[in-house]
Amino acid sequence: MKGSPTSGSEPVRIGVLGCADIARRRVLPAFAADPGSRVVAVASRDGGRAREVADRYDCAAVTGYERLIADPQVEAVYVPLPVALHARWIERALRAGKHVLGEKPLTGDVDSTRRLFELAASRGLVLAENFMFPRHPLHRRVRELLAAGAIGELRSFTGEFAIPAPPPGDVRYDAALGGGALLDIAVNPLLAARFFLGPELTVCGARLRRHPVHGVDTGGAVLLAAPDGVTAQVVFGMEHAYRAAYELWGSAGRIRVERAYAPPADHCPVIRVERPEGVEELVLHPEDQFLEAVRAFSHAVRQSRPTRETSQAHQTRRTRDGLGAERGLRERHRERALTVARLVAEVRAADKAASSAARHPVPSWDDPRGAL
Repeated sequence: MKGSPTSGSEPVRIGVLGCADIARRRVLPAFAADPGSRVVAVASRDGGRAREVADRYDCAAVTGYERLIADPQVEAVYVPLPVALHARWIERALRAGKHVLGEKPLTGDVDSTRRLFELAASRGLVLAENFMFPRHPLHRRVRELLAAGAIGELRSFTGEFAIPAPPPGDVRYDAALGGGALLDIAVNPLLAARFFLGPELTVCGARLRRHPVHGVDTGGAVLLAAPDGVTAQVVFGMEHAYRAAYELWGSAGRIRVERAYAPPADHCPVIRVERPEGVEELVLHPEDQFLEAVRAFSHAVRQSRPTRETSQAHQTRRTRDGLGAERGLRERHRERALTVARLVAEVRAADKAASSAARHPVPSWDDPRGAL
């Protein structure tokens, strides 16, 4: 059932920086379906492109990102730009007093991510990273099954996410814009591993495959471990047959989920539970995780700013509750974004170490060159 705006408040006025595919296909329709949000402007460096998208939502078309950020009618900004541009434009939006929903990953490094969250906190603004799949109740249901001992003690997690090759000229092939499969694709199963194994997960090893012309990573594999010894494997790529799944392997069974990261809104998720006594398939109701993500963002934004129409007592209560909701969202997103940024850095470091070791192999005992 659709949610509704906070009683007595107007929808949050959203401005969109850029006309990326993810914005046009999934996020803008979600904003349009959320009673708590209203898209008031779409910006692009190409005025015609901005107009094409804006016309679909009966809002203003703006040529140039700075003009949209300076617009006093815009309360919050959604940033679906290439990753390399996130930090710059998110910072400008925050300094202009706008709440920000940044497409995932928020930035490509830990320091930039931390700095942006500190800036948002210092100004009392909501900053959220737009990972959608954690909003789907499917994954909370899987975690409930784990907690109930459905497969015994958890031993390992395996996450797979890969897509067919993007078309020539796609930004994912542009290293200068933060392209590559690690930032665009791997962050989803890495976050899923963190969701089930905890934020103290660390990278033990990784190898990335790079495009011979563009130089961006087009796939790879990562081995991780939690402090209690539970391991995780993540395999990803952007020149593969499509796959979006994860499996949890326990001492007494397995849980398998397909179409785990970006299911259509009408998809009925299936949780496959395999145990020695047989296989059980739990079919869940469909949910629009994109709508849930933007709804959570608009709710936190509106709760953080009580409206003038409410009574003073109601304002005080809403201010207190709203600050709690906004602060809770801020802390959850900050911890999650920093964990993902750290894991990305560790993957890169592990791949660099593995590549160096491959260039300088340690002689084996069977190799006469290694004899003492």
